[in-house]
Amino acid sequence: MNKLTISTHNRRLFIARHGETVFNKVGRMQGMTAHTPLTWDGCVQATTMGRALASYISNNGQISEDSALSLVASPSGRTLQTLALITEQTGHDWHSHTVDNRLREIDIGDWEGRFYTDVVEEFGDFVDRENHLFNRVAPGGENYAQIATRMREWIDDQLFENDMLIITHGMSARVLRGVLCDLEPLEGYDAPIAPTLSQGSMVMICDGKEELIISGDGSEEKA
Repeated sequence: MNKLTISTHNRRLFIARHGETVFNKVGRMQGMTAHTPLTWDGCVQATTMGRALASYISNNGQISEDSALSLVASPSGRTLQTLALITEQTGHDWHSHTVDNRLREIDIGDWEGRFYTDVVEEFGDFVDRENHLFNRVAPGGENYAQIATRMREWIDDQLFENDMLIITHGMSARVLRGVLCDLEPLEGYDAPIAPTLSQGSMVMICDGKEELIISGDGSEEKA
């Protein structure tokens, strides 16, 4: 059976994972509600993503006036700060962005704000090292199938009239990419989950095909 690729109507979706935060730096879990600021390294990552995106969409080094780019982010402070630093490099108006709660990070319930080491001490190792995923649901949290449901709802609501810049999070971005690229559900997780990308990474997806724009270490790969 042929898979039904989700059409973005030839529009490019630039999906970015926010830069490093102060919680990331010290190993605290931030989930969907913690509005933690970027570290200096996180600011550099966001700025570097902005420069890479500006270079990618420019024409002879200049951003065209008709290069419409819709800006959307999760409502977290770290994603909005990342968006501000990216748009400073591309010349797009940060104030024109919209937020959508469906793009938020995985809900980690009672683990929100706790140190990873403390959670491991209480619950045991909860990280699938091979797939870089949480292998158990946090008390009061959500699973990856629930993330996929809200990502599909978000996609269904989009008209894809313009290219889009989407700023989201590590786990949520992986599920969003998995849905957009029609990946098979990952065994044991009941959701399509794309490979992990480091903080400060950006990909472009158009009509089911993904291309790496820049990784968090600053390297670029263009098709």
